[in-house]
Parts: sequence; C-alpha cells; structure tokens
Amino acid sequence: MAVIVDAAARPLTVPRVTAPRPPRQRPTAAAGQFLLYVVLFALSALFLLPFAWLVLTSLKPPDEVFDPGWIPSPWYPQNYADVFANAPVGRWLRNSLIVAVLGVVSVVFSSSLVAYGFARLRFRGKKQLFALVMATYLLPQMVTLIPTFLIWNRLGAVNTFYPLWAGNLFGSAFYIFMLRQFLFTIPQDLVDAARIDGAGYFRIYWSIMLPLIKPALAVVAVFEFQAKWNDFFLPLIYVNRTELYTMALGLASFKDEYETQWALWMAASVILTLPMMLLFFLAQRFLVEGVATTGLKG
Repeated sequence: MAVIVDAAARPLTVPRVTAPRPPRQRPTAAAGQFLLYVVLFALSALFLLPFAWLVLTSLKPPDEVFDPGWIPSPWYPQNYADVFANAPVGRWLRNSLIVAVLGVVSVVFSSSLVAYGFARLRFRGKKQLFALVMATYLLPQMVTLIPTFLIWNRLGAVNTFYPLWAGNLFGSAFYIFMLRQFLFTIPQDLVDAARIDGAGYFRIYWSIMLPLIKPALAVVAVFEFQAKWNDFFLPLIYVNRTELYTMALGLASFKDEYETQWALWMAASVILTLPMMLLFFLAQRFLVEGVATTGLKG
C-alpha cells in the first residue's frame, strides 16, 4: 500500500540569504586617509591663524594689544562700540552692500546672456568674436584706467556709485568663459524640445538655461560680491566724498585718522571680513557644485 504524502503539507525550507559584508579597508589605505585628514586640518589651522589673531586682538584692551599672550585679559568688546561711535561704519557698510549687490546682479545677467549666445547660438565669426572677448581678459586694469576715468568724468559720474558697478553691465570675460563651459553640459535635447514648442531664444535662456545653471551663477555671484566688497582701488579713484566711502576705503581712512589705536583698527577689520565669511559658508554647497562641474563638456 503506497502512502501518498501531500507535498503542500511539507515544511518549506527557505534558504537564508545574508547580506554581503563590505570589503574591509586595507590598513595602508586607512592610514593614508587619516594622514590626509591630519594634513588638511593642519593647513586649515595655519590659514585660520591670522584671522584668529585678528579677532582676539580686536577684543583686547587698547593698552594690551601688543602683549605676547593671545587670549585677552580682560575681554574688551567695547572696541566694536567705539568703532561705530568714532566713524560712520554703518554708512560704509551700506555703501559697500549697495555696490556689491548692484555689481552682482548686473554681471550675472550680462555675463550669462553673452555666455548663452556663445554656447548655443550659431552665427558667423563666433569663434573669432569669442577669442576677442577672451583677449580683453588679458588687458591689465591699469591700461584702460585713464580712458575709463575720462569717460566717466565726461558723463558726470565721478563721486557717484556708477563707476563702481555699471561696468558690469557689459559682462566679464572670465565669467563669460566659465558660464559658457557650464552651458555646454546642458543637453541639446532640452533646447530642441523648447524650440519645437515655440520658445524663442530669450525664453529658452530665461526659463531653461538659467534654472539649470544655478550652481555656476552662485559661483559668479560669490566671486563678484567678494571683488566688489573688498575693492579698494576703484573707490579710491572715483569717490572723494566721505559719505560715499565703501567699507574698504573707509577702513583706510580710519587707519590714517586713528593710526595709534590698533585695537579699534583690528575691530574695524573684523567688521569688514565677517560678511564675506558668512556669505562663503551660506553658499559653500553651490560653490563646490559649480566649480566641480564647470568645464565638463557634455
């Protein structure tokens, strides 16, 4: 008599699947990575050392600025209040902010528009015209200083903010080159699809290109903001009225007036530096992404 065993009643044995273990890192690779981190930390500390000395010196009492000790004893934050009390620092900061923001907005728009033309439009003599634009980057500022000053003087713009930022309306050769390289990474299929839908050149630039190159635009904005914020030469040439001083020019005049009060000068230098450091930390992600992908032609 045969015994029929129901196959469905048999217990099913499920094979045990274990996740593969990640490969162990070799001791030499781990030691090399640790050494790399140590070197980077040491270099970072070395670069931050002057700024740390500047901040700590600005918090020392005026008669202890040149003491060998780094840590203030006692702490004297009154230096910052004295800076605002003895000089129109608030007005200088506002002037620097106005010039920097206007310079950023104008150069981002103009440079991106010109870069879009060189990257996506087809016209005769494009390569030669682009080479001419790049040649302007090789000209030192001193070469065009006198003709530019005469033009602004004829326009009656001396002792105004216009010479400090309006030149950005014509674009910057360096930013045009950088944005052009970034625009090459945008697939041409997006442009072709937009042309089929009836979009014009400016609509493609405004609605498609600009949103896709935000990291590169952020890099341009940060670089130009830093250039305008720290610019000392152009305000020195075009601005003679104290109420129009930028922070960099005001800091130089502050040094001449309070030459022996080093603590106040250090505090004013910290005030000039802090906005740029804050901007860098806020835009760090865009800076890394923009610099890393610029130049990759797709």
